[in-house]
Amino acid sequence: MRAIGLLGLIWMAGAGAERPADDVYVHGRVYTAEQRQEATAFAVRDGVIQYVGDEAGADHWRGPRTRQHDLHNRRVIPGLVDAHIHPIDVVDLGECDLGAQARSLEEIVAVGRACLAHRPLPPGAWFSLRQWAATSGNTPSTRYPTVRAALDAISNTHPIEMLGDDGHHNAYNSTALAMARDASGSAVGITRATRAGVFASHALFIGVDAAGEPDGRVDEDTRRLISDRHAHYDNDVDEVLKVAERVPQSLNRAGITVALEAAFSPSALPIYEELVRRGKLSVHMTLAQHHDPAHVLKPDGTPDYDLMVARAVEIRDRLAHHPLIRADFVKMFADGEVEGNPFAEPPLHGNAAMLSIYRSPRFGRDAQGHAVVTGYAAPGCDVQADAADERCPGSRGVLQYPYSVELEWARRMHMAGFNLHIHVIGDRGTRTAIDAIEAARAADGNATTHDSLAHIQFAHPDDVQRMGRDHLYLAYTYSWASHDPAYDPSVFPFLSEHSPDAYFEEQMYPVRSSRDAGAVLVAGSDAPVASRDPRPFVNMSMAVTRHLSGLPVLSTAQTIPIRDALDAYTINGARMLGRDGEVGSISVGKSADFVVVDRDFIALGDKRQGDEIAKTQVLETWFAGKQVYRRR
Repeated sequence: MRAIGLLGLIWMAGAGAERPADDVYVHGRVYTAEQRQEATAFAVRDGVIQYVGDEAGADHWRGPRTRQHDLHNRRVIPGLVDAHIHPIDVVDLGECDLGAQARSLEEIVAVGRACLAHRPLPPGAWFSLRQWAATSGNTPSTRYPTVRAALDAISNTHPIEMLGDDGHHNAYNSTALAMARDASGSAVGITRATRAGVFASHALFIGVDAAGEPDGRVDEDTRRLISDRHAHYDNDVDEVLKVAERVPQSLNRAGITVALEAAFSPSALPIYEELVRRGKLSVHMTLAQHHDPAHVLKPDGTPDYDLMVARAVEIRDRLAHHPLIRADFVKMFADGEVEGNPFAEPPLHGNAAMLSIYRSPRFGRDAQGHAVVTGYAAPGCDVQADAADERCPGSRGVLQYPYSVELEWARRMHMAGFNLHIHVIGDRGTRTAIDAIEAARAADGNATTHDSLAHIQFAHPDDVQRMGRDHLYLAYTYSWASHDPAYDPSVFPFLSEHSPDAYFEEQMYPVRSSRDAGAVLVAGSDAPVASRDPRPFVNMSMAVTRHLSGLPVLSTAQTIPIRDALDAYTINGARMLGRDGEVGSISVGKSADFVVVDRDFIALGDKRQGDEIAKTQVLETWFAGKQVYRRR
């Protein structure tokens, strides 16, 4: 921690010649995020910071109409930057919500029945359950051996969709499964026969029971076989438009004033345009456009790259001169999700692209209902012939698109001047994304773009070094970096017979090692995944501790100090988005975006009280010099 020193004197120079500030803030503990300097006072005029320093210097900025704000020695930080979030889906529309809590199938049935009874629907109408914790809980019972059976028990007259809180896992009842259509548009349903036949290319994403019949789980975009209701967002865009102000309110409440929407669809543009029209957009928003190669195909079945680029350029150019909204990033998925289903029979592993093969564990249950490994089955299939079958322990998962498509998409978008933002989970997915970025940079000779990876659940040490060499921005969701008895059985046993082994522990969210290699740490909550609340201070706490209360640490070697975590959420995030000239720090000439909190969480980090950081509450959020949130 540094005193205000020479830089403060420079800020004060010539202050007497300036016209007075609109607002002066004094007696604070101000973390500026400029070279980690501290201040006690700052001044704002016309929504822009004019001075940062101490109270004596602030006196020069007072005039007869200047408002003075006493910060009462509270901690003040720059407005936070969430570099990977889904703002449209963060909004709670009051629908049936499972709260992203681990629940047994019996509990899911009880919640679903209560919701349906409370809100009767017309015959045949869709019924949705939101925020399903697909990767924890879901303990079966004699009555409900599969999630399909559980949803059938809620209703067999309404098609039911249960949307995972992560956007990758979903589940359907029998009525909905019967609605799946083939390429001709005919409703053939998802059955054991169609999974092996017309839907064979989707087999990895369709869960099955012991008899090989679909168990209700339908992952990734395979849900589009059943319905396009949620092709882009889990929330209905038209419904969000009616309450558009909730989008920035949800972010401001968490102290967020800058955000990257991590998979933007043009269908949501009216929401942002309405907020701008009403003067209610209190967030600097960058839109990472998602143009899916699988859904923009030419007659020969290959992706129409020209069309995708043209659509992306059109949106970017439309917003090029907008003061608050940009669209100069594009989003791509390298792979899907690593979590499997330990309660399936046989247990099914995830689909994330791994360098090593998935294992074939067998599970029992402990007294709390958690899955526990009882042994491993010998390979029951030919690894080469059946590697695409997720029940086969020879599979290494799949890339979201063929390797050549991943690289060509990156090259085309890079050539068009876009920054790349790529979702990666498995270590092979991570390697593929880095390959794509490096090839794109080689193609156009531009290594100055702010290319980034999101999540990075696993990365090989060689690829960690490449991240540093390429100076990639890494949007970790730090709150995921922990052991959790409800979650771990869905991942570690499928990766190693000695779960968890050193490799998967050390290379799971390799935060410190990637920082040391030269990559730039930023922060992305991925909300509403795990919680509609972006929880920035929970994320910072977990970056420092990497453990849940009372549980072991997930690799002490990957913890980082609190200032690294805070810089990830402020100045580093602003740099990634190319906005560090206007936001990301409390500095002269930047927008007066700042947050007042209820405790000095930086001091807590210094005292090794990292768990306490998570309890930090936002008291006030200010955007362009105006208070946009105050805790009641």
